[in-house]
Amino acid sequence: MYTIYLVDDEANLNKMLVTYLEQEGYNVRSFADGTSAQEAIPDQPDLWVLDIMLPDLDGFQLLKQIKAVNANTPTIFISARDEDIDKIIGLEMGSDDYIAKPFLPRELVIRVKKLIDRVYGSKSNEHIEYGEYTIYPDKRLIKHGDEEIDLTSKEFDLLLLFLEHPGSALSREQILEGVWGNDYFGSDRVVDDLVRRVRKKLHRLELETLYGIGYRLVRP
Repeated sequence: MYTIYLVDDEANLNKMLVTYLEQEGYNVRSFADGTSAQEAIPDQPDLWVLDIMLPDLDGFQLLKQIKAVNANTPTIFISARDEDIDKIIGLEMGSDDYIAKPFLPRELVIRVKKLIDRVYGSKSNEHIEYGEYTIYPDKRLIKHGDEEIDLTSKEFDLLLLFLEHPGSALSREQILEGVWGNDYFGSDRVVDDLVRRVRKKLHRLELETLYGIGYRLVRP
């Protein structure tokens, strides 16, 4: 799973972009100012999304410091100013892409995907074969022949969990922990609903119900 650090002082936009990126399976940490983001530079995430206009440090200053730690870290600039000079300065400093506000969150998701594929291409092309399905864990993508099958984030997490334990019986408790985490509180019937949805989308996935226990993915 790729980690993205997002820096934007517009609270609503920040929250919305985090939601969209997390739905694509990315691990996202957000910042509302340059100072807090500056302190996180040593973490070296897989990608930075930087707003140019921030209340303290601007995006250019952050980019310079990010590149000083690791010149190969990919970055995307976002800005309310659709000015060519901002784009030129950013690209000259090492930014990989630039997007001007206002923009649709989906556009940023697409740009992030393309940049990650370009920078981490060899890793993104790793895949798992299961019967007629080809699963790309890092791209969060599954194909049946030439057809792409859309799964939600939780559906994909469930699929990966079973693929990591082929032939093994997984209890509902194990699935809850593996997909929702230790802090989930609620009925384990959400597992049954999620399994039902995955079965509906992946007809050729051999997923057995083990009554009184849970589920098991049959080896192809």
